[in-house]
Amino acid sequence: MNLDKFPRRRYTDGFTPIEKLNRFSEALGGPEIYIKRDDLTGLTLGGNKTRKLEFVIANALKKGCDTIITCGAVQSNSCRLTLSATIKENLKCRLLLLEHEPIGLYDPNAGGNNLLFNLLEAEQVKVVPHGADADAEMQKMADEAAAEGRNPYIIAGNYASALAALGHVVCAQEILVQMNEKEICIDQVVCPSGSGGSHGGLLTGFFGFNRPIPVNGINIRRGKAEQEERVYDVIERTTELVGSETKVPRDAVVCFDDYYQPGYMMPNPAMVEAVRLLAKTEGILLDPCYSGKAMAGLIDLVRNGHFKNEEKILFIHTGGSPALYAYLDTFLQEPE
Repeated sequence: MNLDKFPRRRYTDGFTPIEKLNRFSEALGGPEIYIKRDDLTGLTLGGNKTRKLEFVIANALKKGCDTIITCGAVQSNSCRLTLSATIKENLKCRLLLLEHEPIGLYDPNAGGNNLLFNLLEAEQVKVVPHGADADAEMQKMADEAAAEGRNPYIIAGNYASALAALGHVVCAQEILVQMNEKEICIDQVVCPSGSGGSHGGLLTGFFGFNRPIPVNGINIRRGKAEQEERVYDVIERTTELVGSETKVPRDAVVCFDDYYQPGYMMPNPAMVEAVRLLAKTEGILLDPCYSGKAMAGLIDLVRNGHFKNEEKILFIHTGGSPALYAYLDTFLQEPE
């Protein structure tokens, strides 16, 4: 696959590290676990969306756009990173924030990403209730910007476009290079599966570079059947975009939906345990919505014998730790 034909902005200096989690692995008593530190990408406090923005923002610049419009939940990591990228590129950014009942209500005085939207000075923050048509609302914002003489560019909040997924085709390529350099053989990968862009991009990359490492997606907001179809749709569109001759088989898409309940953005005890365990064994922070629930899935899969003890497992840390500071009540409680 030739990725050089796609315009790209570079927001991360070099590769993000792969670290072996010695004490965490010992605590679980199972396989060797490694972590890909995509919480250390460039832009404000990092995260996996930085990889996607490298291609999406490059496309916006190519089109001569000057105002970026995107959406996400009230503690959205994608909104934080999009806003940060626009600062780097001297663009304006307007955010549409979607409230989610019962805990995802907007508070301009809240910490976490809400604080960062303020510090980074988003040009506009518009809040709409749960159930609002995000695409229609963003189009209204784009029309308003155009009426002001701007050239707006809309980035879908779910980042599930094939162009965005290229960021994780690159991530897969990066992992393969690091495996060779470190002389380690990763047997399976675990990652959060939300929009499907990261999950689908990784599989497209691994198969396209002739190293079909299994990727276990831990669902963040949908059931297994729906999420697997969503990821496979991303794979098909991304494979076509890059011109890969290697087709990813449908049964390569594997998702687990046992760990996101009671719902998107809503904490559960397994997530809290996962965040606490990684923090106290390795000094690495996860987030409550994505990487925390995905790590809870990895822990449960290890405990239930899904992985062989001799295997090496790579967890993709997608970032998002600023959101921890919006969940103080969850983490300041004494663990049960």
